[in-house]
Amino acid sequence: MLTTTDDLRVKELKVLSTPDEVMREIPRSLTATRTVAASRNAIHSILTGADDRLVVIVGPCSIHDPVAAVDYASRLAALREALADRLEIVMRVYFEKPRTTVGWKGLINDPDLDGSFNIDKG
Repeated sequence: MLTTTDDLRVKELKVLSTPDEVMREIPRSLTATRTVAASRNAIHSILTGADDRLVVIVGPCSIHDPVAAVDYASRLAALREALADRLEIVMRVYFEKPRTTVGWKGLINDPDLDGSFNIDKG
């Protein structure tokens, strides 16, 4: 007789790194911190009307090729700088596919792109 309905298909549990552990392992650079802070301040100024530029948020939706993503980001950074007087360009990308129920779930879930699902590494 079935006495529970919880965790019937769970094969194993693995403890994941905490956000604090990840931040200690991969600390933010000063350049990254300054870039994020400056962009957030610029967006706030635009949304409150203190800055008349437009905010442009661009993809890709999710990354499956880290080398191509860095190339894209580099090209976008150059465009962002060239158009900075008119636009605040923000690259928005996910490292997972949160609404995907079938198929590849993204780099967070499969960072080695080999089906190993090393989520802690991702």
